[in-house]
Amino acid sequence: MTAPIRTDAWSTACPDWEDRLLNGRSMIPDLPLFDPVADKALRLFKRLRVPDMIGLPTYGEVCDEWVFDLVRAVFGSYDPVSRRRMIREFFVMIPKKNAKSAIGAAIIVVAAIMNERPDGELILISETQNIAGIAFRQAVGIIDADPNLAALFKPNAHLKQIEHRNNGTLIRILSADVKIATGSKAGFILVDESHVLGHQSKAADVYLELEGGLAARPEGFLLEITTQSKVQPHGEFKRRLDRARAVRDGSLALPILAVLYELPAEMQLEGAWKDEATWGLVNPNLERSVALDYLRDKFLAASTAGPDAMALFASQHLNVEIGVGMRADSWIGATLWAAAAAPERLSGYAALEALIARAEVATVGIDGGGLDDLLGLCVMGRDRETKDWWAWFRAWAQPEVLERRKEIAPLLHTFEADGDLTILPPDRPDGDVEEIAEIVGRLLDAGLLPEKAAAGLDPAGVAAIVDALDEVGIGEGQMVAIPQGYRLSPAIWGMERALKSRKVRHFGQPMMDWVLGNAKTEQRGSAVVVTKEAAGKAKIDPLVAGFNAFQLMARNPAAHVTGRIDDYFAAMRGAAA
Repeated sequence: MTAPIRTDAWSTACPDWEDRLLNGRSMIPDLPLFDPVADKALRLFKRLRVPDMIGLPTYGEVCDEWVFDLVRAVFGSYDPVSRRRMIREFFVMIPKKNAKSAIGAAIIVVAAIMNERPDGELILISETQNIAGIAFRQAVGIIDADPNLAALFKPNAHLKQIEHRNNGTLIRILSADVKIATGSKAGFILVDESHVLGHQSKAADVYLELEGGLAARPEGFLLEITTQSKVQPHGEFKRRLDRARAVRDGSLALPILAVLYELPAEMQLEGAWKDEATWGLVNPNLERSVALDYLRDKFLAASTAGPDAMALFASQHLNVEIGVGMRADSWIGATLWAAAAAPERLSGYAALEALIARAEVATVGIDGGGLDDLLGLCVMGRDRETKDWWAWFRAWAQPEVLERRKEIAPLLHTFEADGDLTILPPDRPDGDVEEIAEIVGRLLDAGLLPEKAAAGLDPAGVAAIVDALDEVGIGEGQMVAIPQGYRLSPAIWGMERALKSRKVRHFGQPMMDWVLGNAKTEQRGSAVVVTKEAAGKAKIDPLVAGFNAFQLMARNPAAHVTGRIDDYFAAMRGAAA
């Protein structure tokens, strides 16, 4: 048997995954596996006994074919001649109650049996030892249930480790801490509930240490098994989930196998997950480890408990991604947001330049609170040809936000990496105001701002913003105080209609998915108010800035200075040259 050269034959892309999911076919693409290794591993796996089921049945008796396909792929990607693995990482996302930890634990036990490296190390890691301990206890139970394995392995509950009696191989729990993970020499790694670990601020560093240790062990693998996140994916988890999807879809070629039991995005947005006929599509162990009646009961309980409970049910039991439109009291415009996005999504200043290039006039909305809040900006430009209104958003965060709202710090860092948010350094407290003035100045130079009512601000806004805009040439008549609260209802209703008719368009900035997910509506008499979903950690300032900009654009303004846009871009090209 010769070592294969990495070619398209080892591509893990599965571009027909939607058809496979909807028709109950395997979610693992055809791969040129090393059958002797794959078959041996599967025989071992099937013989293991499930320790927490009555009668101690074997995994072969209780698992479905998708599990066997996964086991064959994990172990069959190992070349016994070159002693290197053709697929190095496995990312599996399945809903709760689909035997996630039990399957992961059994795969680790098989890896320990088949390991060829003396004093090898296998680790179970998660954000907390309690989560990692679930898989560890399952592994101990598997060993205790089989006399042959009990003779081969020695579990130590106190040290939270399992030792191979012959070659010193260890299975142990590792805390998700950078200091502890540093210098990891593990050849086989199971990350359980990676959405919990991946949302922590130091998660990227932990993965870096784990993958660094794995690099010196070409026979090893990293297996992540997780449910969907209970909140909108962000931080390292979002990066890894997006990467897994890109590999699955075929837009990224990496030695990663992504097995994601999730409905297509369109079905999620349309609420197809509420139909129990779809539940079996994403619950591959339905009527094995999870019963349909159980899901029905959970769905009914969540539907009566409110939108938060329903969102939790959908994310944990159906792998529905938390985001826009998941709340019953969400702003109606949030459910229309995705359809109004540009075909090619843009972030950061590239999106602003695209807006400037097509706009004949632009208005600006600004909203922000104290140092614990975000400062939000929206530029809304009217397309000179289609007359559509294009919205671009940006936000700024003071260091106090990261300190006081640690739970959203990884999310804000993600938006900063996207180019849509600036986290200000401690020595630049007015950096947000300065950047807003610079952006408005660029619009002024481009000849896009109207003579009157160019910038709409919260009447209780920061005085420094007024001063900064004045310095770049925005006169008093161009700055308008936009009444807030129920007086903002015309803009709220107006933007809903404009999104539905695609009159308002946007660039699909990921930050706004989170912002809209935070927004909820409250009826105040005949008016409506958009407020935060949760005080403190939920931010909606960029959206309110959008309402402010919408109010001014609804006045049908004309640019005060025309014919300067070509000069503006000529100057930009000259500066670039």
